Amino acid sequence: MAANALLNRASRRTSQTSKRAGARLEFRVSDETQELFKRASEMTGRTMTDFVITAAAEAAHQAIERAEVVRISLKSQECFADALLSPPKPNDALKRAFERRRQMIGEE
Repeated sequence: MAANALLNRASRRTSQTSKRAGARLEFRVSDETQELFKRASEMTGRTMTDFVITAAAEAAHQAIERAEVVRISLKSQECFADALLSPPKPNDALKRAFERRRQMIGEE
């Protein structure tokens, strides 16, 4: 079920993008890879171009999401929230750092 949702989402993105397509990508693949793409595209009822663009776009979105989204455990989430909601009192080093910053930028 999740795979179908991903394909549907990627297909919507691709069909919207391909209507405005102006850039061209060219690359060579092995005969085995081309046959794999052809078989998969036929099984999904799409052109090979649409299939490859959809798969590449989805892979790109996933790679970007993995790089940009921080995933942490529930325990870490709770610790982070606690620190935001009840921060510790500033220690001497932090007070000195803020004083140096205030002097450097001239805030009162």
